[in-house]
Amino acid sequence: MSSTPIGEAPNGDKGAFVREMFAQIAPRYDTANRVLTAGFDERWRRRAIALLNPPAGGSILDVCCGTGDLVFHLLRIDPSLDVTGADFCAPMLERAKERAAHEARGKATFVEADALALPFPDASFDGATMGFSLRNVVDIDAVLREILRVLRPGARFVNLDVSKAPNKLLKRLFDVYFYGIVPVIGRYVGGSRRAYSYLPSSLTHHPNAAELRERFARAGFARPEYVALMGGTIAIHYGSKP
Repeated sequence: MSSTPIGEAPNGDKGAFVREMFAQIAPRYDTANRVLTAGFDERWRRRAIALLNPPAGGSILDVCCGTGDLVFHLLRIDPSLDVTGADFCAPMLERAKERAAHEARGKATFVEADALALPFPDASFDGATMGFSLRNVVDIDAVLREILRVLRPGARFVNLDVSKAPNKLLKRLFDVYFYGIVPVIGRYVGGSRRAYSYLPSSLTHHPNAAELRERFARAGFARPEYVALMGGTIAIHYGSKP
């Protein structure tokens, strides 16, 4: 067993740590998400897809797809889409493929791939999504540039994730829940207190909403913007390929 303290990833090996952590919680990941968000995560995904506004019959990439939540939401909204889910955690992908047998209402393909080196040619997709994962990547800027690379001109990328509430009181209340209660619930529902201690801590050094919008701009996205939900504790960022 690793000697890494709860909530911390090994220095210089964040990618391997995150892959191992998600592999451990894959069997109960979906149930834990519903409990931890009281089901609101489903609404947030629908809002993100509305901002993506994918073209009928379009090819969409879901980066760090996990067990496929955004993939299946996309296909429920428009079964004509061709959706590819990419993730570097094999157990998560196995769970996604199991779900696809009874949840996919269109074409869903799952590929084992690292967000830092997507195995797709330039300009392959009409849109891309990412849900609750950007704060876990090793290099945010490199991932944003890689997603931009595989998008066709005019295609939009939409990122849904936890964020830092600008209101200090709300942030304190959210922190009590996110850093104090989530690990306890995660232990019993998700099966790993350590994993659900790390996931909240990954927000600590993540850029706030305005800063992340600037990162989108620096990566090359046109007209980057964001929508704040739940008082800014959740944010949906988006931008288009010029």
